[in-house]
Amino acid sequence: MALQVKVPAVGESISEVTIANWLKKDGDTVQLDEVIAELESDKATFELTAQSAGVLKIVKQQGETVPIGEVICEIESNGQATQPAKTQSTTPVSTGQSTPKATGGVKEMKVPAVGESITEVTISTWLKKDGDVVQIDDIIAEVESDKATFELPAEATGILRIVAKEKETLPIGGLICKIEITDGAPVSSAKSSSTPATSNNSGDKTYAAGHPSPAAAKILDEKGIQSSQVQGTGVGGRITKDDAQKAQSTPAKTENKSAATPPVIASGGTRGERREKMTSLRKTIAKRLVSVKNETAMLTTFNEVDMKPVMDLRSRYKDQFKEKYGVGLGFMSFFAKAVCAALKEFPAVNASIDKDEVIFHDYCDISIAVSTPRGLVVPVIRNAESLSFNQIESEVVRLATRGRDGKLSIEEMTGGTFSITNGGVFGSMLSTPILNPPQSAILGMHNIVERAVVKNGEVVVRPIMYLALSYDHRIVDGRESVSFLVRVKEMLEDPGRLILGV
Repeated sequence: MALQVKVPAVGESISEVTIANWLKKDGDTVQLDEVIAELESDKATFELTAQSAGVLKIVKQQGETVPIGEVICEIESNGQATQPAKTQSTTPVSTGQSTPKATGGVKEMKVPAVGESITEVTISTWLKKDGDVVQIDDIIAEVESDKATFELPAEATGILRIVAKEKETLPIGGLICKIEITDGAPVSSAKSSSTPATSNNSGDKTYAAGHPSPAAAKILDEKGIQSSQVQGTGVGGRITKDDAQKAQSTPAKTENKSAATPPVIASGGTRGERREKMTSLRKTIAKRLVSVKNETAMLTTFNEVDMKPVMDLRSRYKDQFKEKYGVGLGFMSFFAKAVCAALKEFPAVNASIDKDEVIFHDYCDISIAVSTPRGLVVPVIRNAESLSFNQIESEVVRLATRGRDGKLSIEEMTGGTFSITNGGVFGSMLSTPILNPPQSAILGMHNIVERAVVKNGEVVVRPIMYLALSYDHRIVDGRESVSFLVRVKEMLEDPGRLILGV
């Protein structure tokens, strides 16, 4: 009997994938868990593994877009399926598959403790179905918190019984599923289809004509190109990723062939609309931000910093710094060192509230805001007060890269005592950053602009940055917040203080 391999559920809001590459050919012998193909969605590229050993029969071709749950290939176990076909009148041959025997034991799988301050998680995607036979350590689901998405492995071998449904939110310790423990090898529950594999193609062609794949749609949207302006070369007229990439080099104006259509207004805009379901991460971020506004007494104080001393120092030594340490000398290390020194003088800015108590920290774990395709994440630089400039710069690069690649761990994003966010990289002149609970303060950096200022009775042009400190007035008084920001300003305008500690 041939095992049908279907497109797995690969993530929230993903309804189809494109076959980027077949790593095995039709008729090849494959082994269990061997990578046989690469699939591509609008989120990422991932590998498809063989679900059993046998002979591969490809159903969907390279470049074809396939909906979630549709058969992509079949695997005939050790080629046995081809032998009975030659002798239809003979007695059926036993498949030789062993049936797992129930032991009577049941393993309850509960939501594990996944990190400090995380009290609940959401079942993002079930990778196995109810009733499937799973092996111990098989990845059966993806679970998402407000910090990160992580995989849930099976804690026993047996039959899966799902308790919590997809998109359901559970507290830590809540029951996710049960596994009826069995002995023996698992039996494939896949059923052979009597419908030829090619029967689905006609429907796909009708549906696919003129429609972009998820990856292609994303590229076209970024380039401002309408799908109607692109000729699809994929199966059934599907617009592939390659089609979208080529379209961006061809001006959209050359695609407009309808002389009868009224000219588009000068802005070139359209009145189209589209709706996208919010991800669990985005919904959690929204809930936490509203909670901060409602549950804290948040205020913001402002100041300005003459960045010329820091910029001069950076220009003088950046080449030597890069040559010696292998990392660029940015502004973040100056701000982190200045913040750590000021936090030592004003410990309330480095504190947090826990019910009726205030927790003061004698260390500085600085959270840095990093913008990623999935949303804003805030990884932590541990013990920043004891790190050198090059160590801080290296850690900033490491955490920012892992954040954009989606590889940050729960531990790397929890436990910060103070946050720094830099809206200046996007051109922000001034903002009121929102608190990162349970922290009591956050510093907002902005863009550096040459402004006319008065120095020693003369009007001069200097590179000025506006700073904003948002703080929880329940812990931090106005005097402390203003004094803290003034102290940061003093050390940045005279960087020698950072080295001498004065």
